[in-house]
Amino acid sequence: MAQLSEGAQAPDFTAESTQGTITLSGLLAQAVEGVVVYFYPKASTPGCTTEACDFRDSLNSLKGAGYAVIGVSADPMPALERFAEKQSLNFPLVSDPEHEILLAWGAWGEKKNYGRVYEGIIRSTVVVGRDGLVRLAKYNVKATGHVARLRKELGLDA
Repeated sequence: MAQLSEGAQAPDFTAESTQGTITLSGLLAQAVEGVVVYFYPKASTPGCTTEACDFRDSLNSLKGAGYAVIGVSADPMPALERFAEKQSLNFPLVSDPEHEILLAWGAWGEKKNYGRVYEGIIRSTVVVGRDGLVRLAKYNVKATGHVARLRKELGLDA
């Protein structure tokens, strides 16, 4: 599936998370501004831990600005539960082992690492407005400093 672009309708989903079953439409209905959906390759790896902890540490200000946050990976639920507990993550992590959400959102595809080409999760962040439309879509993002860049693009930081 192609990557999402600004103005596109975000695909709704229902999925198991570390905080129970969630739907994108349900989160949007509760959000003032929208939902930040971020996709990461693997729980408890250094880059993914850095990114998750950045979202954790920024969650209060993101919530204050009207945004909910969810993380999505292909990890099985037990791995996500351990990751969330160990890192004290305060937002839901979604398990997508069949890659249905990842494919629909353009976060699964060809990757290159040290000259090797393979299929995998593309580190991405998509911000969806209350209307269900994509406000911001970033693919192949760097884990370090990503949340700060996102906050700046959302106009939360000068």
